[in-house]
Amino acid sequence: MPAFRTLDDADLAGKRALVRVDLNVPMENGAVSDTTRIDRILPTIRELSQKGAKVVLLAHFGRPKGRDDKNSLKQVVPALAHALGQPVIFVEDCIGEAAAKAIAAAKNGEVLLLENTRFHAGDEKNDPDFVRALAANGDLYVNDAFSAAHRAHASTEGLAHVLPAYAGRTMQAELEALSAGLDNPSRPVMAIVGGAKVSTKLDLLGNLVKKVDVLVIGGGMANTFLAARGVDVGKSLCEHDLVGTAREIEAKAKEAGCEILLPVDALVAREFKAHPGHRVVPVGEVAADEMILDAGPLSVAEVVLKLATMKTVVWNGPFGAFELPPFDTATVTVARAVAEKVRAGTLVAVAGGGDTVAAMNHAGVADDLTYVSTAGGAFLEWMEGKALPGVEALRAR
Repeated sequence: MPAFRTLDDADLAGKRALVRVDLNVPMENGAVSDTTRIDRILPTIRELSQKGAKVVLLAHFGRPKGRDDKNSLKQVVPALAHALGQPVIFVEDCIGEAAAKAIAAAKNGEVLLLENTRFHAGDEKNDPDFVRALAANGDLYVNDAFSAAHRAHASTEGLAHVLPAYAGRTMQAELEALSAGLDNPSRPVMAIVGGAKVSTKLDLLGNLVKKVDVLVIGGGMANTFLAARGVDVGKSLCEHDLVGTAREIEAKAKEAGCEILLPVDALVAREFKAHPGHRVVPVGEVAADEMILDAGPLSVAEVVLKLATMKTVVWNGPFGAFELPPFDTATVTVARAVAEKVRAGTLVAVAGGGDTVAAMNHAGVADDLTYVSTAGGAFLEWMEGKALPGVEALRAR
C-alpha cells in the first residue's frame, strides 16, 4: 500500500494551508464543555503556524440545513483561541469574497476559522463547484479530521484531489496506531468488542474473526451469542432473531482459527439502575426475571489471563452497563490490566468508538493506552475493514 503524505513532505512557509479539523464539540450554555477534539488538533495548527503558513481551518458543526446561527462555528472560537494561546480570526463564510479577503489580509502564521462548511449543501454532496470554491482559498490541503474520514465530502475528500494533500499530525498518529492495531500488528492479537447489539456490529465481527487470534465479546451482544449456545439469558437484552447469525460468526471464527471468549459468569439484577440488589451467577443460572448487566469475576479472570500472552489489543465497546456501578467492574478491571501491560512496554493497545472513550476515561486509563481514538463512525468502519475515502485520498500518488 502506498504511504501517506505527511507534513514532513510539505513546503509550508508563506503558503495558505486549508486544514480540515474536527470542531464538532459538545456545548453547554454557549460554551464548549469538552475540549478533547480541540486539544487533538493543536499540534498540527501550531506546527503550520510556526513554519510560516496561513492556517485556514475548515470544519463542520452539527447538522444544519443551510445557514443557522445555532450551528455557527463562531461559538467555538473562544475555546479554540484559549487552547491555542493565540488569536483566531473568525470568517463569516467558508467560500467567496469574505473568505478570500480575510485570508489575503492575514499574516503568515496567523490562524483563521472559516464558517461551518455544511452551511453549503455542496460539502456533503462533494460538489465539484464547491470543491473548487474551497480550493481557491488554499495552496495546499491538510486533513487532520480522521473522525470525518469515512465521509466522501468536499472538505474531507474532494479537496485532496485538487490541491497537494497531506495528513495532519493527529491524522498521522491515528493512521500509525491503526496500522499497528490491525493492518500490520504484532501477534497474537486480541479484539475486545462490547456494546448493546450484534445487529450494529455484524460487519465488524465478520472482519475481526479473519484478522485476530482471540475475540472477546462482551456487553449486551454477548447475550445473543450465549443464547445461540442454548443459554437462557432471562430478561437480558438479547437479539433472539440473530442467534443464527451468531452461530455463523462462531463457525467463521473456528474456520479462521480465531478463539471466541464469551462470559462464563455474570453480574445479574432485576432492576436497571445503579447499585441495585445483584448477584454473581454462572451464565447458565440466570433467573427468568434477571438481567445480565456485566461479566462476572471468572470471565474477567479468563480475559486477563489470556491478555498476558497477547502483543496487541484492539478495543471497541464496554463489557457491561459501565455507567451504572457496580456494572462497570469488568470494563474497569480489564482496562487497567491492558494499561499495565502497555506501560510495561509489552502490549500495543488501540481503543476507540463512542462509549469506549468514555469507558477508558471512567477507568482512568485513556492516557495510558497506545492510542485512544475519538472517532466514532470512522473508527468502527476501519475496524470493519472498509476503505475510508478521506484516508485513501491522502495516499502518495
